Amino acid sequence: MVNVFLCHRKADAALVERLAIELRGAGHQVWLDDWRIGVGDSIVAEIDKGLPSSHYLVTCYSADGPSDWTDREWQSTLHRQLAGHPVKILPARISGGVRPAILADIAYADLVADWNKGVTDLLRAIR
Repeated sequence: MVNVFLCHRKADAALVERLAIELRGAGHQVWLDDWRIGVGDSIVAEIDKGLPSSHYLVTCYSADGPSDWTDREWQSTLHRQLAGHPVKILPARISGGVRPAILADIAYADLVADWNKGVTDLLRAIR
């Protein structure tokens, strides 16, 4: 079962893949679009498989701002969380940007200021 879903913009793909490799190296199962969606696959169907089975959604803030896809992923996860499902949103600043106002009170991992500390903070949150 997938336990960590990485929500990000394509502009941050290289940084997010680096994060995915580190999370996987720490023993976690990671859902990353480039690893899970192949040519000919339905993007929506594959995301729909990954989101409900994840225990954590790492929503990566981008210097490029939010996107419709990332907004849908974290919003649907927030809905699941509020409905009582065992899922937690873990905000991460990966290349800049700001958190949506509704998530502003949630502590975040800052990988821009200090990559190693940010990863350590995420790993500490993933239990």
